[in-house]
Amino acid sequence: MSFVPAPGYRPAYNPVGIVPGGGVQGRRDSGMDVPPPPPHCRFHVNLASGAGGGADLALHLNPRFGTEGQAVLNSCHGGEWGPEQCHDLQPFTPGTPFEIVITVTPHAYRILVNGSHFDEFLHRLPAEQVTAVTVDGDLELTQLFWGGSPSSLSLLPPPSPGHAADHPLLSYPLLCPLQPVPFVATIPGGLIPKKTIVVKGYIPPDAVRFHINLRAGPGGDVLLHLNPRLEEGVVVRNSLLGGVWGSEEQDLPHNPFQRGRYFDLSIRCGNYRFKVFAEGQPLCNFSHRLPPGPHVDTLEVEGDVVLSYVHF
Repeated sequence: MSFVPAPGYRPAYNPVGIVPGGGVQGRRDSGMDVPPPPPHCRFHVNLASGAGGGADLALHLNPRFGTEGQAVLNSCHGGEWGPEQCHDLQPFTPGTPFEIVITVTPHAYRILVNGSHFDEFLHRLPAEQVTAVTVDGDLELTQLFWGGSPSSLSLLPPPSPGHAADHPLLSYPLLCPLQPVPFVATIPGGLIPKKTIVVKGYIPPDAVRFHINLRAGPGGDVLLHLNPRLEEGVVVRNSLLGGVWGSEEQDLPHNPFQRGRYFDLSIRCGNYRFKVFAEGQPLCNFSHRLPPGPHVDTLEVEGDVVLSYVHF
């Protein structure tokens, strides 16, 4: 699930997101892309068992700037805080936007900041009890996504008007629904060298297959057909030129497309080939069988997939 506020959209109160289905292993629980905080401040991200003030906290991530200068990880059960797990603030720097991604594993929460490993926090409470994500403190929240569930993330109504003055820099994210599938979009300027397309989504547990097409207009030639087939455990790449399918390519170093998992895919158009990345790592190349250009202006996504984010 991804939602981004429109430019200039800056209401001030703390968002509380209801997590559909609880914190299931393998989900990318929450991510946020926030502008820089002031130099003397703190904020926190909580994975909680409910939206109320007395809820248990399975994870409390709390960067503290100023004299303390550290990021604290902790949990709270029955009103009692556990032992703090402290980390230096890097890469949290006042004046620099950052992105946090929290992934649930069977044993811990894995935390990435700006795409790099930050820390792990071993489970002290069952992840399945997590039903809400709360963000509060001195920051502007510009994006929040729930990447592992086909259900939408809902936000609670705002708190009392007086709360806004307590956190003047906090922003409330604007919800956007999941993109419907089949999904068809026009690629601005067409598919030219150095153009990168990002597709993120979730593969349901009962998924069979889905595909991503880069096309020369609706119904036109397909320069790249990327087709994960979950039952066969393969990812087929092909082209459809003049109504004729070409030869399939299937070799991969690993298969990032798994049922019940979130994926982050980037397709970069080069001069001679498409370069495909999964989770930021090289996955495969597909040599051009027809030159790309502005006429290749259509992206299609269809099949057993929950599409949460597309970026050109």
